[in-house]
Amino acid sequence: MRTSLCAAAFLFAATTVARADGTCARDLLVAQSSQKTAIERLETLGDSDADRCRGWRQHVDTMRRAATVYGRCLSGAERSERLAQVQGSEKEFSELLRSRCKGR
Repeated sequence: MRTSLCAAAFLFAATTVARADGTCARDLLVAQSSQKTAIERLETLGDSDADRCRGWRQHVDTMRRAATVYGRCLSGAERSERLAQVQGSEKEFSELLRSRCKGR
């Protein structure tokens, strides 16, 4: 059963990349990696307001860039899911920036 799930996941990923042109394949990998790094970076933010605000700004920028790539390179349910994820995160951290980082 586990092997079937792995094979299905691989087939799905291969299909997604096959639909994308060469630029999209690369851009998707970069966007996914950047998104993962941004989430990990949030866990290591400093304690000062300036550190948090700087980290939140970087996170918002990363989520916006990822949304652009996902919107351009994906389709169907995967596109909807990925866009909802990054746009939700961007909205959440943009609100934090507006409410807690005025002038920082």
